[in-house]
Amino acid sequence: MRRKSIKKALILGSGGLKIGQAGEFDYSGSQAIKAFKEEKIKTVLVNPNIATVQTDAAMADVVYLQPLQVDSLETIIAKERPDAILLSFGGQTALNLGLELERLGILKRYGVAVLGTPLEAIRQSEDRELFKQSLASIGIKTAKSMAVKTVKEALEAAKEIGYPLMMRSGFSLGGLGSGRVETEAQLKEKAREALSGAPQILIEEYLKGWKELEYEVVRDKANQALTICNMENLDPMGIHTGESCVVAPSQTLNNEEYHRLRSLSLAIARHFKIEGECNVQFALNPKTGDYRVIEMNARLSRSSALASKATGYPLAFVAAKLALGYTLDQISNAITQKTSAFFEPALDYIVIKIPRWDIHKLKSADRTIGTEMKSVGEVMAIGRSFPEALQKAIRMLNIGSLGIEHPPEPLEDLFVHICRPTDRRLFALYQYFLQQGTIEDAHEMSLIDPWFLHHIRALAVFAEELKREKLTAPFLNKAKKLGFSDASIAKTKQIKESDVRALRKKWKILPHVKQIDTLAGEFEAETNYLYTTYWGQEHDIEPSRKPPHIVIGSGPYCIGSSVEFDWCAVNMARTLRKHKQPTILINSNPETVSTDFDESDRLYFEELTFERIQDIADFEKPKGIIVSVGGQIANNLASPLHQKGYPILGTSAHSIDQAENRDAFSSLLHTLGIDQPPWQRATSLPSAKQFASEHGYPLLIRPSYVLSGSAMNVVYNEDELIKYLKEAAIVSPDHPIVISKFIEHAKEFEIDGVANQGTIVVSAISEHIENAGVHSGDATIVLPPQRLYLETIRRAKRVAKTIVKALDITGPFNIQFIAKENAIQVIECNVRAARSFPFVSKVTKTNFIQIAGDIFLNKHKPRAYETLELDYVGVKTPQFSYQRLKGSDPVTGVEMASTGEVAVIADNYLEAFFSSWLATSQSIEGKKILVSTPSDFRHKLLEPLQKLESQGWDLYATQGTHDFFAKRGVYSTVVYKISENMEPNISTLITHKQFDLIINIPKQASSGRNEGFKIRRLAIDHHIPLLTNIQLAQIFLQCLAELSTSSKPPSSLADFYDL
Repeated sequence: MRRKSIKKALILGSGGLKIGQAGEFDYSGSQAIKAFKEEKIKTVLVNPNIATVQTDAAMADVVYLQPLQVDSLETIIAKERPDAILLSFGGQTALNLGLELERLGILKRYGVAVLGTPLEAIRQSEDRELFKQSLASIGIKTAKSMAVKTVKEALEAAKEIGYPLMMRSGFSLGGLGSGRVETEAQLKEKAREALSGAPQILIEEYLKGWKELEYEVVRDKANQALTICNMENLDPMGIHTGESCVVAPSQTLNNEEYHRLRSLSLAIARHFKIEGECNVQFALNPKTGDYRVIEMNARLSRSSALASKATGYPLAFVAAKLALGYTLDQISNAITQKTSAFFEPALDYIVIKIPRWDIHKLKSADRTIGTEMKSVGEVMAIGRSFPEALQKAIRMLNIGSLGIEHPPEPLEDLFVHICRPTDRRLFALYQYFLQQGTIEDAHEMSLIDPWFLHHIRALAVFAEELKREKLTAPFLNKAKKLGFSDASIAKTKQIKESDVRALRKKWKILPHVKQIDTLAGEFEAETNYLYTTYWGQEHDIEPSRKPPHIVIGSGPYCIGSSVEFDWCAVNMARTLRKHKQPTILINSNPETVSTDFDESDRLYFEELTFERIQDIADFEKPKGIIVSVGGQIANNLASPLHQKGYPILGTSAHSIDQAENRDAFSSLLHTLGIDQPPWQRATSLPSAKQFASEHGYPLLIRPSYVLSGSAMNVVYNEDELIKYLKEAAIVSPDHPIVISKFIEHAKEFEIDGVANQGTIVVSAISEHIENAGVHSGDATIVLPPQRLYLETIRRAKRVAKTIVKALDITGPFNIQFIAKENAIQVIECNVRAARSFPFVSKVTKTNFIQIAGDIFLNKHKPRAYETLELDYVGVKTPQFSYQRLKGSDPVTGVEMASTGEVAVIADNYLEAFFSSWLATSQSIEGKKILVSTPSDFRHKLLEPLQKLESQGWDLYATQGTHDFFAKRGVYSTVVYKISENMEPNISTLITHKQFDLIINIPKQASSGRNEGFKIRRLAIDHHIPLLTNIQLAQIFLQCLAELSTSSKPPSSLADFYDL
């Protein structure tokens, strides 16, 4: 049984969502907390990601929104005195921190035991050279490789390994710093960049064309072990598993290969004495059957979340119990309620994961995919055939594609997309087969197994038949079994989507609801985990006895829609269930808490398309459908669902359209007499040019019904106006585009709130630190506001009251304002929960989503909420992933670029701001600052730089900046621009990490690949903190100059609530 000595455990989260480390750790950490609470163990969670479910007050007993850094963790350990620490549920971040805490003797000093897999095993699996040696000792093959710690050693190793080779970083996540290397010059550059962020790199043989496979393994202290799931990458070696389409179970292994790799996986887990879960990755030669072990993750991973959701086996929950000392036979399967956890799942369906990329949102970023992760999220589709699941998954991506037959954008050079793979590779292969390409040639170009190519080609062949053949019942049934959507069939046959649906109903071609029971139907199981398929003969379940409420989730994580909306969906479901209302959740994202088996009465792992929501609603007969907590995907379904007579809970579809439609909303503001920037609907290019001549540049182009400012741009001249109007028309073809005057040097703030029948029930005002022009999702936000006048707040509240009444809002809303020279203007209203809802809810100790849920059920009891006069300050900081997206310019603008967020609450503004910045996994290591700014901004940095120079900081500047400061008594060392080719040169100094902070402010966001871009890109690639916004630079330098370096005991969330 479990270790009885454990009364209090410290759990480390993973911090802000970034490429390579996303919401899967909210899922795994939440399950660990539930498992520990079941054992009556007090849990202390450290995680600055305020948007997560695990940081809710109802989850861990004590929550610290603090940076995941050794110094802050030591103070928390000293204060809380936990008996044990759990490292396997916070990704690479938690694992690396655990190793460092142990190395520094902190765990030993405070008597903190490490639960689960021993630290020595973790160290051996993370250190590439130790891992290779350890496996060699038991006769298991790894790729030929050499671990090195300098560029010189890397070049020597390459001579022995030979080019092309694979370079991998040790102790890193998502393949950061890895890649295929062709030449010595390329290796020099890549090795230098990788070693600036990792202590070790591996020079490895390149296994071109080998298959990549994974096994998820659990093992207990009694040496009992199971493989829970095996998965096969559709893409060959050379593409990171997080970038690849993944299929479970594997489809192209023969029986001998499957069992050989399974046996090896079990042997590896036993050798390293895993207590919990691990993931083993293999390369397999498709011609000879030879294998290599690539790596083992001795923790919960992205693949673990996928395996758990694919099989229905609660991996994270079981791993947490195993870490406490239980054995597999002592743990019950929480999903089935019929078997123990000592059971290998069997699947009677196929699962496909496809990554979600948003590379196109970062202009000039390289779109090729490889060993370094670039995807920001993923979807998981379940079907009874590969084509059915594949087509589902493509639609789940929410990139505007109806299926593989409809690429989201025209593909010009198919061979480039296939041979030098990009994020559009699947679509390119389909198009290639349409052009009579052969499977043999496609395999030679892509190295993808012919089995997968055969199915993609079969889809192309059928699509051509669909154009020619009459739409009969058998033919339509075949189309649905191959995964073609009603909308796609309608487009091909040039009829309405509703006509196809009517034909399906007439011919009784309907999807069947099936259970994911982990047992392939071999034993009776009770499970609420569901999917739909056209291959079934009957439903596995009956419709809900009592009419349920359906909560539509937010789909894949992407730039603009992240874990914040999953928090909203989970909190809505929990509120409904608290009131004993049957609750159904629909979502497609395996990384989420909302897709946990215990968060709803029924979970449909399904696509969030109009067609599928109708299918589920027709089967379940819901009392109401909630579209206001799933971000833009769910919100966009309001009008079509309402038009078909489905009951929408909350704000009416008409009001949602009035707010989302830029033209209609601007007209409403005009009618209400509410000020807004000058605007007009972009009906033609001549009218847009006329508007520009009347109001002058810069202008803002704003499409309707989009998330994260997609295709929104500030334009400074006519050429940009023409270019970006075309881009906006592609993104929002069915809805109006509005052009407005862009107001420069204005403050931005927003009101989040919940209303009931046009009356505001609760609201909170938060302020952006950056001036207007930075998307709200990329802005640093402070609550309560620190620089807004009281009269500005009063007027904003009056305006919000008027808008809410006019739209008759019931449920959540968000209104964005700008303020300049004592005038306020409205720029946007979202009639749904915004990404700021978890932040305002936790800072104010007022759960806005819970209030919305109570209102939906007529259960809300009126009371006063205090959201302005707080005794502390919260600051939310965006988490960027620029290091992953080579070629992207790390400058914020009106189109969102961040992948996540963190937040810290502190006693004052400066402490909260600086701690929140530290929580984005950055730090200032020394006292050397490079400043390179346009003349307009230099005076704003003068005062804090004077203070820093007097405190012993070394300042470096380009000639113009240096001259400005020198005339005002601030000394700096002159450095030459990159283009000047003289020393000391900025390029050389950055490459050798001679700066601890770089401030480089561009004149405007669209500045191109100039000198400033090169400085910013070098800073990012060499892991040097970078500031590109003048307001952020001012407060950041103020923090460096004024904040005390002495650390005080950190405060938990509850400590602030008790003030």
